[in-house]
Amino acid sequence: MFLVRFSYDFRPVDREAALTFIRREIAAAQGFGLPARLLVPLTRAQGGASMHFEVELQSLDQLETFRQRGAGSQDQTEDWMRAFSEILTSPPATEIMRIIE
Repeated sequence: MFLVRFSYDFRPVDREAALTFIRREIAAAQGFGLPARLLVPLTRAQGGASMHFEVELQSLDQLETFRQRGAGSQDQTEDWMRAFSEILTSPPATEIMRIIE
């Protein structure tokens, strides 16, 4: 099993908009039957991300499918990603981790 974490940074004034975008991403993941969650740091290191989105995957192939069609059709997903990127202050960081039980 894998855990993929997307870390987003944005200006404080864009917090509500970012929450809306990330909640849509969570709903899309859950629509695919994938466990997903929003993480809001209570403390963070200098330069740390404002928020994180995590999704659990059984295989890495699911990541490509989710990223291509996460917000509906491919066009809807591209529109969502383009709109979200307008409020980000830097490109999202993506970490892929293997869960060892």
